[in-house]
Amino acid sequence: MTAAQSQLTQDFPEKNMLLQKLRQENPAFALQAEEYESLSQRIASGEGVDSATLAALKQEQANLKNDIARQLKHASGSCCGGCGG
Repeated sequence: MTAAQSQLTQDFPEKNMLLQKLRQENPAFALQAEEYESLSQRIASGEGVDSATLAALKQEQANLKNDIARQLKHASGSCCGGCGG
């Protein structure tokens, strides 16, 4: 695992093992997680980013985080609120 992956671990510390499992077993989840980490790094650095772009990046990151949270909830056996099941 790379240092970049620590942002998801910080955001979901109680789901660390599940994060690792989903990254290994679900390629789509792994891609989303990497995109989230990349956005986190870009937002943290803030280099060459105007305020409108930064706001858009933060919104995209929030959307990804919500989607990742739903997937973690679903994978842990909790209702994610999106499937109706």
